[in-house]
Amino acid sequence: MIFLDAAATTPVRREALEAMWPYLSGEFGNPSSHHSLGEAAAAALAEARSGVAKVLNCRAGEVTFTSGGTEADNLAVKGIALARQASDPSLNRVVISAIEHPAVEESARYLERVHGFAVDVLPVDGEGLVSIDDLRATIRPQTALVSIMYANNEIGTVQPIAALAAVSREHGVPFHTDAVQAAGWLPLDVKALGVDALSMSGHKLGAPKGSGVLFTKGRLRMEPLIHGGGQERARRSGTENVGGAVALSTALRLSHAEQPEQAARVSALRNQFIDQILATVPDALLTGHRSQRLPSVASFCFPGTSGESVLLELERLGVVCSSGSACAAGSDAPSPVLVAVGIAPETAQTAVRFSFTATVTNAELEQAAVAVETAVGRVRNLAAPQPG
Repeated sequence: MIFLDAAATTPVRREALEAMWPYLSGEFGNPSSHHSLGEAAAAALAEARSGVAKVLNCRAGEVTFTSGGTEADNLAVKGIALARQASDPSLNRVVISAIEHPAVEESARYLERVHGFAVDVLPVDGEGLVSIDDLRATIRPQTALVSIMYANNEIGTVQPIAALAAVSREHGVPFHTDAVQAAGWLPLDVKALGVDALSMSGHKLGAPKGSGVLFTKGRLRMEPLIHGGGQERARRSGTENVGGAVALSTALRLSHAEQPEQAARVSALRNQFIDQILATVPDALLTGHRSQRLPSVASFCFPGTSGESVLLELERLGVVCSSGSACAAGSDAPSPVLVAVGIAPETAQTAVRFSFTATVTNAELEQAAVAVETAVGRVRNLAAPQPG
């Protein structure tokens, strides 16, 4: 099997498993307990927090552990916007892009539906990029938060986050970015990016599912979504997942150290894969920006097919990939991301996304490209009218 669905999840790194194992076995203490087991767990949690902070170039106290990227996005969007509104009731608008992950988009809609916020949606161009001028024109005195994702999970387009965050900063508006797909592939220095909040998910980095991080800058206030014992500096109550935090910190540290070399290597392989698909599959349409994209994502539409049929045929040929966001699996509707970049709904339903781990090889991608040519050809032949 050739696994090309790393944007959905990645295999757990052995180093992450080994790092977390003691806290799932002998060192099982609750970090809030005042005895030796609890103190050992608290020390491990503090070390994990410091490890994440080092990669992000922030203070350890600015790192909140969550259950994953979805919770981190919800906490950022709802928590920051509601806290800002509590301090100034006139702050009742949020700005997002048209291609946000549902965790951000649905959080903004919740604020609209339940708390009376207005949601300003920034359009994107045909390659999935947000216009800096559009953001500047959209921010108003009533804007409580801007949230624009670092890199899109379906088409791979990378936004100019530092420039967008600078516009938000000019207006005194906090800026959040969903960096779930960017982590491990792109720089995460929050000071260089200029962001006030940043979300990550462990299982996209080689840590187990169920671990995530939210960075929030300095004294930026957030209304907590989960109330209880006041853990995580009262930002996120609940007994901490010590093993998950340790694994996430380990995986993040390793991927950060490998990032420059692996990003360059995989980018080159991605470009070869894209070129091979475009050269061998008639009418294949690359989605997203040709060069300003994640090293790990190549996504296409194959007109004249069904994306789901191509996926089934590819799996028979030993290639595992997806039709888009795993969080939208089972939906019959065309991808809102693809529609937002101007692709017709019927074409959007032919989409297939290939996303790579850091260990993908040239041989695997060459074999996968041949399989794509075969799979698309078979599906098109089956769909073509039969003579007689």
